[in-house]
Amino acid sequence: MMKVRVDPAKCQGHGRCFALAPEIFQGDDRSHCLIPNENVPRHLEAKARLGKVNCPEGAIRVEVT
Repeated sequence: MMKVRVDPAKCQGHGRCFALAPEIFQGDDRSHCLIPNENVPRHLEAKARLGKVNCPEGAIRVEVT
């Protein structure tokens, strides 16, 4: 199983994550990343990784358990 998390202290609100993978990431009213469900379905794992590698601050963490 894969989990995805965001460090809100690092997120600067660029919005790349939810622009690339809206199935996983959402934005708040300041475009900071929100993750409504940290458990990523297998068919969306590539999207979670795409959001992670495109975060300029490295605020997104992907964990495989």
